[in-house]
Amino acid sequence: MIDLLNVVADADSAYEDFSVWGYGDVLVRAWQRQSAIVRLGRNVELGVRFDLDGLEVSLAWWYAPSAQIERYRAAVADDGSGPRLVAIVRKLEGEGYVISGDLLKRPLRGYPVDHPRAELLRHKSVIATRPLGCEEWIHTPAAADQVLAAFSQLRPLARWLVENVSDAPYLRSSH
Repeated sequence: MIDLLNVVADADSAYEDFSVWGYGDVLVRAWQRQSAIVRLGRNVELGVRFDLDGLEVSLAWWYAPSAQIERYRAAVADDGSGPRLVAIVRKLEGEGYVISGDLLKRPLRGYPVDHPRAELLRHKSVIATRPLGCEEWIHTPAAADQVLAAFSQLRPLARWLVENVSDAPYLRSSH
């Protein structure tokens, strides 16, 4: 995992700030699951997970303080940034990503129930995940290419979150 993330960081300086860890039920099995995050902004992280099912990538904005959640909702409600987020989410879903996160059970107070982005307004976190699989390439340098391609797909959502929500952006690369 460290070698993979070093190759990814060498390809794009935006991915230099990463952490890797292993976890498991028993310490001896920790090799069966490893995860890494790449910090792009405060509470905005790209993720890579490797386990016996293969490789999975994600982008998460989570564990956000209330000020970030308020900025998120204002940006979703905004007639400029809100529709951009909808387009980004739809494109990611079309590329096989699952969009999830912590949601309020009811429509958000202060916004009409029929707001065009009511579902996005209910989010307290946003997570986009997609399995990359466990093909033969997983044990070759092509794994880094797969991760970089997925990170490239996630970049518009990452940029939107960093620009509209995060109060301490890290996203440095011009790619």
